[in-house]
Amino acid sequence: MDRVLSAILLLQAFFVTTVAQPSPEVQQRIFQAIAGAGNSSEIDYSAFVNPFIGTDNDGNVCPGASIPFGMVKFTTDMTGYAPAGYVADASRFVRGLSPLHDSGTGSSLGTYGNFEILPLLCPGGFESCTTTLLSRQRLRKRNTDDASPGYFSLTLDNNIKMEATATRRAGLERFTFPTGSKPYFVLDLANDLPASFAGGTLDIDPDAGRIKLGGSYGSSFGPGRLNYQVFACYDLLNGGQQTLSEYGVWTGDTFGLDAKGLGQTHLNLTLNLIGGPIYQSGALFSFEPEEEIVIRVGVSFISADQACVNAENETGMSTFEDVLEEARSQWNERLGRIEIDVPNTPPNVTAMLYSSLYRAGLTPNNATGEAQGQFKDTTAYYFDSFYCSWDTFRTFFPLLALHSPVEYAQMVDSYIDGWRKRGWMPECRANNLPGWTQGGSSADNIVSHFAMYYHNEAADLGVDLDELYAALLADGDLNPPEWNIDGRQVNVYKKYGYVPFAVLDVSSTGRQTREGSRTLEYAFEDFGIRQVAQLLGKTDDEARYTNRSLWYRNVWDPEVESDGFKGFMQKRFMNGSFAFTDPANCSPNDRNQSRPCSLQVTNVNGFYESSSWEYSLYAPHDTDYLIHLMGGNETFLKRLDHFFDAGYYLAGNEPSFQTPVGYHYANHPAQSVDRVREVVFDNFGITAIGLPGNDDQAAMATLLAFHLLGLYPVPSTTQLLILSPFTPKYTIHNTYLNTSTTVTVLNFDPESTGKRKIPPGVAAYVKSVTINGEVSVSGRCYVDWYDMFREGGEVVIELTEDREGADDCEGMVPDSLSTGGWAEAR
Repeated sequence: MDRVLSAILLLQAFFVTTVAQPSPEVQQRIFQAIAGAGNSSEIDYSAFVNPFIGTDNDGNVCPGASIPFGMVKFTTDMTGYAPAGYVADASRFVRGLSPLHDSGTGSSLGTYGNFEILPLLCPGGFESCTTTLLSRQRLRKRNTDDASPGYFSLTLDNNIKMEATATRRAGLERFTFPTGSKPYFVLDLANDLPASFAGGTLDIDPDAGRIKLGGSYGSSFGPGRLNYQVFACYDLLNGGQQTLSEYGVWTGDTFGLDAKGLGQTHLNLTLNLIGGPIYQSGALFSFEPEEEIVIRVGVSFISADQACVNAENETGMSTFEDVLEEARSQWNERLGRIEIDVPNTPPNVTAMLYSSLYRAGLTPNNATGEAQGQFKDTTAYYFDSFYCSWDTFRTFFPLLALHSPVEYAQMVDSYIDGWRKRGWMPECRANNLPGWTQGGSSADNIVSHFAMYYHNEAADLGVDLDELYAALLADGDLNPPEWNIDGRQVNVYKKYGYVPFAVLDVSSTGRQTREGSRTLEYAFEDFGIRQVAQLLGKTDDEARYTNRSLWYRNVWDPEVESDGFKGFMQKRFMNGSFAFTDPANCSPNDRNQSRPCSLQVTNVNGFYESSSWEYSLYAPHDTDYLIHLMGGNETFLKRLDHFFDAGYYLAGNEPSFQTPVGYHYANHPAQSVDRVREVVFDNFGITAIGLPGNDDQAAMATLLAFHLLGLYPVPSTTQLLILSPFTPKYTIHNTYLNTSTTVTVLNFDPESTGKRKIPPGVAAYVKSVTINGEVSVSGRCYVDWYDMFREGGEVVIELTEDREGADDCEGMVPDSLSTGGWAEAR
């Protein structure tokens, strides 16, 4: 353990001094907390969290101050590609500190970043202040950035320190200036991260010490013609402890406009219809000399007045420390729903797990009571930033199912409300606006998964199963006029049994790409509908959707060859012939690294952000038949090995999430354990580059959490595949059900978690699984949630060093439809 900790600290020191910005004290503090956890009666789980993991390597993680699922996340906005505002790259400039961000989303220009505020030193007075974006931006002091759950801090290179803490819709910003300097601030109305300002207003009330501002802005991942509204309220006097000195407004552009109006209190600006330079605007104000300035901030999607009410109600006159303590308390309650044996778990595993659980509580943003547009005055829960369901249905929501049914139910209510208001559940909601569809209607698998776990409690949790089912049928049967943003292209899918390439569609509009991957995703979404139909006794629908869920087979071309393997998923014409694309296209082995592979109209590959090599392994509900298509277990295992060893696997790509555990379906679970160890150590870590790319709204975080706990969920089912945990003991608490399940790992050896290859003679493979003293009826490859977690109790996973002896399910392989799996609902 000491050697592991020393190596990790050395790696961290190297990283922070050569590559990135966060203070080395952040990780040192975390390891000190982990080391001291065994001596404390009350564990501070928030102390194990490193919010900076994923703030480099395009992880797009927001390390800002927030509470669980808070609407606000206070962090700095940086220049360049910075979707979450902050990036660890020390060469980036700071634009300002702003309250609204998403975490782990991959928009090209960024999301939110509204109402940036930046402290200034203006030795020449009001007129000399740098207000426009290019003139005001600054570097920061190296290795000084700090963050923990509920807190964010950054020090500029002029020695001004910026700090923030948060409530759900408000927070406090604290600024410490060099001694003897006069505090100035620029507050920005027009600049947001996507540069999408479409008009707004700003008003300064100098007597009240209050600035109210807001306007219309554009989506970061949706139609550019649509706009949302957002507002903020900045209280400047800190309960009378600070005195406003000067105040006014400013406007500017990049071609010489730099005008300031001392004493002016109002801006009313519209969208610049002629285009050209971005006209910038905002407020400029100063205080009588004071070393520390505290500003209270409230935000709202309804009005500036509501933003003020939010700040008053949620922070009142609380001190910065009071608000921070409450935020940490909320995080500790959330993080403590999964307890591990900290003293006997390798410290890097503890840090990775709780940092992952933290990121899994950042989004979506709970904007209940703040809805606008079609959702204005809704009585349902409202969550902004379902961004996007294609990313989150595989692991994010299944993790919620284990310990957070209340929050899960609130989000399901929000999904169903999307059907109530728009006719289809949202696939992607970005900035309170419809976002782009990626794979289809992935909400089907999200609400289906909830129904499978909590149908007995659904009514008490506020979810009407009849409404849930009606929303599913709408997604599955009703063709939207615009399937770019709603539902699926089900008319042609039902007609042909697959989504055809170059299809004639006279009744709906959408980007005619991704035909292969959309067929595969539609089929799995149909499986989710099938599961709820079975649950509710809808036998005709169950049979119909069972059949449709097998339509993934219709895009299997048995004649295509690649690397000596035969049979791959391909897009297909209306006449039934296949349209060949190289299975290596859009994989890491693609020789054309500029090939369009995403939502571009020029993506003719047939797959979304993926290759045929990857998607040909994708049928989570019927893997046994995939094995049959590929020629049986032996060929499947060789193909699976080649997929990883030849470099086709992408850890950061959601269709690959279940692939490392695919060996289970061929009755070789020990090989899954080996692959998962490789996946974790090759792709995840405890530094800012500790993610394999975009966190995808905690999809990566929750994938890692499941790997570390030795589980993998099959969406829309209650089956959990069993792997080898990275900790000797953990307990999952479900406070709603009032149950706790403790998993004890017999023969746990920390040497099995120290390297990507499990050393010979080290116990790491599953020998047996017992639940409350009884051997698991399903063997050692999977368990059912109802057996393992529904009632709580004691689970023992016994490990062995005998890899060959453990490389067998000793019972049943996980379910597939083609072999009679999921014959009845529980």
